[in-house]
Amino acid sequence: MKFRRFELRSLSICLALTFVGMLFMSSMSQAEEKESTRKLRHVVVFKFNESAKAEDIEKVEKAFIALPKQIPVIKEFEWGTNNSPEMLDKGFTHCFLVTFASEEDRAAYLPHPAHQKFVSILRPHLEEAFVIDYWAD
Repeated sequence: MKFRRFELRSLSICLALTFVGMLFMSSMSQAEEKESTRKLRHVVVFKFNESAKAEDIEKVEKAFIALPKQIPVIKEFEWGTNNSPEMLDKGFTHCFLVTFASEEDRAAYLPHPAHQKFVSILRPHLEEAFVIDYWAD
């Protein structure tokens, strides 16, 4: 009978350790999955010069909209113009959201020739820009 008790205790310990191991592996897998689904958001907001004409601003819009086709590290892209009723825009009218998979991708984007060409189109018409980057979960 003592042998049987020892056997049951050993089996119980083995099952408990197996269960703990499975929980650990599951939590590690979930952590890796969450890390791989994170997105680096690059938010860019523009205030144009008063002298910027509608056709100048449209040229800037088209140049920015073209970047995802020219720069493969851009994973997602969207943009729009301010329509907030709060009147807190401080003259900023255009918002662009560029998404990257990693900080390395963002680092490749900033000096990319297509991005630099866009900046040269933008610069003469820009009064001020606001940029913020964050990791979205």
